[in-house]
Order: sequence, then C-alpha cells, then structure tokens
Amino acid sequence: MAKRVGIVGFRGYSGEELVRILARHSGVEVYLMDHRSDASAKPLPIGAKTPTRIAATAEAAKQAGIDCVFLATPADVSMELAAQFIAAGSKVVDLSGAFRLGTVENFKHWYKEEHTQPALLAEAVYGLPELSRDKIAGARLIANPGCYPTCASLAIMPLVRSGIADLSAGIVCDAKSGVSGAGRKPSLKTAFCEVTENFSAYSLLDHRHVPEVLMNTGLEVGQFSFTAQLIPIHRGILETIYFRAPKLGSAAELIEIYSTYYGNEPFVRLYQPPAVPDIAGIAHTNFCDIGVVFDASTKRGVVVTAEDNLIKGAAGQAVQNMNLMLGFAETEGLL
Repeated sequence: MAKRVGIVGFRGYSGEELVRILARHSGVEVYLMDHRSDASAKPLPIGAKTPTRIAATAEAAKQAGIDCVFLATPADVSMELAAQFIAAGSKVVDLSGAFRLGTVENFKHWYKEEHTQPALLAEAVYGLPELSRDKIAGARLIANPGCYPTCASLAIMPLVRSGIADLSAGIVCDAKSGVSGAGRKPSLKTAFCEVTENFSAYSLLDHRHVPEVLMNTGLEVGQFSFTAQLIPIHRGILETIYFRAPKLGSAAELIEIYSTYYGNEPFVRLYQPPAVPDIAGIAHTNFCDIGVVFDASTKRGVVVTAEDNLIKGAAGQAVQNMNLMLGFAETEGLL
C-alpha cells in the first residue's frame, strides 16, 4: 500500500521539485497541502492532472492518513506547523533552517530570531544521509540540510576526520550559487536587472549556513572562512575549497581518502585527479560531485564540489531522507 505524503509550500522552487520527483516515486501518493489562501497558482494546460489538494492542517493530515509531510516553507512557518503535524501522527521533513542548529542559542545567534519550539529543535535529526543515515531512519523530524552546507560538509569532512588538513592554516570555502537558492519570493537582490551580467558576494563572515558546516565537520569558527556569491544562473552550486596538507604526498593519496568515505555512497561521485566537476554535470540530479587537485611541492590542496541546489541541496535530499524514514530504498525516485 502506498505511503501518503504531503507537501506544504509546493508552489515554491523546492516544492515544485518535490512534486516532480515524487511523481515518479513508486511507493507514495502525493497530497498538495494549501497553507496560504492568497497564493497564486501557475496556469496548467487543459487536462493536466495534479495531486489531491487538502488544507495544511493537522486535522486534514490526520483525516487523509498522511505518513510524512514536507515543509518547503520559511523557518517561522515550519516552527508553527511541524509540531502540529507530528502531534497528528505524521513524520516531518523540514526544508527550512528552523531545526538545523540544535539549540535555541545557536538559532538565535545565526538567525537573529527566537525559536518557538525548543523541544523539537533538540529532537530533530540533521538529515545529511552520508553522515547520519542510521539516525534518520528512526526520526520523527528531519532538518533537511542547507544547500551550501551539503556541498561544503561532504567536501571538508574527509579532510578533517582523516587528519590530513593543517587546521592551523584554516580551510577556505569560496561558494557560488544560482539565483533559485534565494527562493521564489520576489526581491530587489534577485530581480533580473540586478542579477544578469553581475556577480556579487553576500553575508560575508556571518552567513547562516556556516554553523552547519562547523557542526558536520568539527571545525571551529576561526578555522573556517566561507564566502557565498550569487551568479546569474537559475540553479546549481559550485564550491572551491582551499587547504594545506603538509603530510600529504599526492592527489592520488587524497582521492583515495575520499574513496574510503564515499566509495559506496549512491549520490556522491568522485573524479579522477586532476579532473573536477562543474555545474552542468549535476544539474537536475541528486548527485554531489567532488574532485581534488594537490601540489606536492607547496602542500596546497583544492577540492571542487558541485550540486544542484534545488535537488541534492533541497528537494532531492528531502526525498532521500523520506525514503530512509519510511523504509524505501534510499535511491527510490531519485535515479
């Protein structure tokens, strides 16, 4: 019998990707959950079939027998709805930053807001399957990772855990994202005339995704420099990560370290040095691609990693988490 899943925020970019991915999932029946009565719908061709629509309420979820709800909503909305759906018996995968940082102190420091659900914040499991697969399977609430931290964490974690990186020299992450990462809500910053033929950095030294990387890798804030930049494309993230490794001998040794961590991961692809990934190679997929370069004479290393911010950085990873929570094959609907 198919599992019933609901999507709140299905009109946004990540929500639309959820609808598209789940339409080809063999084990679920999708419900679109209306949260905003004033939200405009995109026009559809005559005869187009869409999933069943219900209200985004605990009562509607309980009546429909919803097994899992995706919240593709702002953090304040997710805090409001997550507790209601969990109380109604549904599991929740939240795509906002509402439940990622573990404590109310961390949330207030990085998001500049008070957290209204401290108990759920403490309970939530951070849903990066490559790092916390066992915890995800039994969770009621998954905090889906941010798009930037997914790339950065997967790229940096092996450097730190293997002990190969000189942390006293710091690790620098230069990250570039397409405009869809800012969401569908209009703003001057993402208007066409502001973005086209432009390239800009933002949230220097205090980007709210930084603590996720620190949490996942074990780095201290003074050991990690992160700069986010907006590039004039629709989707995709590419991060270039710089480090020093005085005990490393070659790029071949470095990629072997990555192979020990990710050789059996279905959604992490490694490149043979000196090849590195690009955005075109991961667009519309749930893959995170990683390539490395190393200069033995100067002990300087570079990791290049790429993902689709709307899929592995949002909706695809959310489905990956749902698959683990509901007992499906992790790759179902994603390959």
